[in-house]
Amino acid sequence: MGGLSNVEITIRNEVEGDYRKVEELTREAFWNLHVQGCDEHYLVHKMRTHSDFIPELNFVAVLEDKIIGNIMYTKSYLMAGSNNRIETVTFGPVSVLPEYQKQGVGSALIGHSKQVAREVGHKVIIIHGHPHNYCKHGFKSCRDYHISDAEGKYPYSLLVLELEPEILKGTGWRYYASDVYDLDVAAAGAYDKQFGFKKKEYRYTQEEFSMASRAYIT
Repeated sequence: MGGLSNVEITIRNEVEGDYRKVEELTREAFWNLHVQGCDEHYLVHKMRTHSDFIPELNFVAVLEDKIIGNIMYTKSYLMAGSNNRIETVTFGPVSVLPEYQKQGVGSALIGHSKQVAREVGHKVIIIHGHPHNYCKHGFKSCRDYHISDAEGKYPYSLLVLELEPEILKGTGWRYYASDVYDLDVAAAGAYDKQFGFKKKEYRYTQEEFSMASRAYIT
């Protein structure tokens, strides 16, 4: 399949009637990708009612009345010492139905949401993701901005995009994500039973994810 143009794709805010479809597409997008099965659709379900959720940055990509992708954001923050704090935003998951992946849908969602985030006054986006997927969107290593995780380490997967240039310059920071990402494994498994059966299988991408998620930059 060829790439999809921005003319063909409509990006709009998610509405309540989209909820189930978005969860289903998220499940399809992540099933067996990082682990056997997935819990990203349960994360989507939990995010919408969490205090850190940012509804105005919750978007779906629509093609001919079919929802084929989505992106969701939560609040996060950086701390330097005990008093210096910067509010940041974090997206994830970004989901695209498998048959529409590698056609620019995810890039369109990221680009659109970045623009809206900047317009409404957000200054920094911080995510966990594979550099190969996100450096093309302007993200750089957390190490370049002296941003560590809460334990003072620099994860390979922790990526940063300044929406306000040089706002992070000259200070060492620690990153704190929303606790919505701390999922209950048993609850996620129970929620998945509401969906149709899908076989859990091994994929080589699970090894890559495992390595990348445990890697740190020194």
